[in-house]
Amino acid sequence: MLTYMRKKSVSVDRIGNNTLAVHGVLDDDIYSLELDLTIGLENLNILDFTGRWNRWTTHECPRALMFLKEAVGLKIEEPGFSDTVHRVVGRKACRHFANLLLECCEAAREAALILKWEESKKKEGDKKFEDFVCREQEKKRFAEAISPSAVKTENNEAHPCKIQRTAHGKTGLFIVDLHIHTHPASPCSSVSIEKVVRKAKAIGLDAICLTDHNYLWERKAVEAVKESYDFLILRGNEITTDQGDVLVFGLEKNIRGIIRIEELRDEVLRAGGAMVAAHPFRGFLTFGVGQLGLTPQQAMERPIFRYIDAVEVLNGKVTDRENSFASDVASGIGLPGTGGSDAHEEGEIGIFATGLLQPIQDERDLIEAIRNGQLGPVDLRKER
Repeated sequence: MLTYMRKKSVSVDRIGNNTLAVHGVLDDDIYSLELDLTIGLENLNILDFTGRWNRWTTHECPRALMFLKEAVGLKIEEPGFSDTVHRVVGRKACRHFANLLLECCEAAREAALILKWEESKKKEGDKKFEDFVCREQEKKRFAEAISPSAVKTENNEAHPCKIQRTAHGKTGLFIVDLHIHTHPASPCSSVSIEKVVRKAKAIGLDAICLTDHNYLWERKAVEAVKESYDFLILRGNEITTDQGDVLVFGLEKNIRGIIRIEELRDEVLRAGGAMVAAHPFRGFLTFGVGQLGLTPQQAMERPIFRYIDAVEVLNGKVTDRENSFASDVASGIGLPGTGGSDAHEEGEIGIFATGLLQPIQDERDLIEAIRNGQLGPVDLRKER
């Protein structure tokens, strides 16, 4: 097995009265990059954003830097901020810069909250930070309650914030978000398992699957939450291989670092599990299929497709074009498609999901459905 190490750090300094300077570093065995942000304290808006590569893998990586300035002007607390970052930075530039940018912005938001608390103590006397945070959250909830309850899509069409899911009632499908990350199991996620379950129930999902990065939840811990909320929670794992990320179900083993795809396949087959290629073309189409010369027929020859049982053809963190390309490839090689939000934040849960033809009770039922192709991707954005 290959070894793999990733280091990530963020620092925040106050510059004058009105700005924060944020420095972020991501360094692993494959990539190394840094970014610097200047953030306005009054509106928590990005005033400046620069980045640099220290180590990269392809000649396309340095080209990502030209797109970073498109994040300037974004407001951290604006609705849909995370989605916007993934769209303008993650898709146009690089997902590594997008993820690091979000972590830097979250650190800046927390730093701003601490500064606000310190100012409040000067005016209102000593108070606990926890009490201050609760009061600020109440203010935010009140502001949201009296604001219009609609958001805008990319086509500028208004729709209710809450998903009004009717797929289960109309088609009989059993709806599962098959790709979710939780905190702290996945350091890049900001949502706890309890929040995931509450959100999933609120929007009408029938089940969720935990697929944290190279982390397998203990069965007892998941069963406790499952019983507490009376909601089906499935256990999986997103594992890094030499051919890309793979969602694995039924493997009762933690895989650390990068593993060769054929070695992982052997492990999963011995365990009687199943494998799904996760976002297999994320970033491949950033500069256009024509520029890369990649066709669905050529993509079908990628080694990963010889070792998996299904292909994730709807993923919440890639472009529609990349999802469509994955769907074409899955169809061409005769593999079933799945859908998953790839949620790292509460608002992302259930954007895409997987519809199963029959209700399931546990991971064994899910594995059987994947192997038999008794499932398909569901776009729940159309149900909102």
